[in-house]
Amino acid sequence: MSAPRRRKRRDEEENHPDERWMASYMDMVTVLMCMFIVLFAMSTVDQAKFEQLKASLATGFGQVETNTVDTAKGVVVPPAMVESEEVLDPDADLAMLAAMEVQDLTALRDRLQGGLEDKGLQDDVRFEIDERGLTIRLVSSEMFFEPDLADLTAEARDVLNVIGPILQPTAYDLSVEGHTAQVRQYTDTALDWELSSSRSVNVLRYLMEPGGIDYSRIKAVGYGESRPLNAGTTPAELAQNRRVDIVVLSGQSEAVRQLMPAVVNGEITFPAEPQSPAGEEEPEKEVLPASNH
Repeated sequence: MSAPRRRKRRDEEENHPDERWMASYMDMVTVLMCMFIVLFAMSTVDQAKFEQLKASLATGFGQVETNTVDTAKGVVVPPAMVESEEVLDPDADLAMLAAMEVQDLTALRDRLQGGLEDKGLQDDVRFEIDERGLTIRLVSSEMFFEPDLADLTAEARDVLNVIGPILQPTAYDLSVEGHTAQVRQYTDTALDWELSSSRSVNVLRYLMEPGGIDYSRIKAVGYGESRPLNAGTTPAELAQNRRVDIVVLSGQSEAVRQLMPAVVNGEITFPAEPQSPAGEEEPEKEVLPASNH
């Protein structure tokens, strides 16, 4: 009786095998399908949305400076500015560098002007700050040079004795530029551009030898009558064109130097002192004084 019953169970096992392995197989297939879906999604990144996400994260953490904007429209700002809810202008750094450069050149101009006033020589020198730097203009031609000659007069040496020691310790490069008022021979073969070159070279030599300015920082240029200050023909106007300029050349980038005239004209301002902590009165803004012309 028992033998037929055992045979029946064996037949049932052969007709209905164990299928529990299929559950693990289906789980594995499901995981593989999810992995391939993720890989496919990663292979088709929307670049615009990715850039927006990157900029938004950078804005949130405040660690990266960039001009890329996020979906909220703005610029990435440093953490200090996030706390005060200020947003910097994209050109703020350039404007600040220009303001600082003009401030340094203005301080140098004031030292030169003060030294000349002590010697009573301030009326024969003019100053101008522009995108090139600080121009020290020796405008009294009859004082600095004899007519049609390139030799320095005693008065010219007095002026350069004030200018040289003040410029010597600075790090600026210098360009000494000679100018004349009209084409006129001062020797049998030389024209005004040679006269202007000789005068600029003599000024350069005096700034180097008694003044102590290193030769690697200074150059001489002769422009003749090609760059007049004005187109007049009166003796006074011609005297202004007959000059030697000592240009203190700014070492800033072109983008910064282009903003310097706006600083001089008061179109760009900056705080006179660091801003006070919250709750204190904010210091007034000062406008850099324009240079003498």
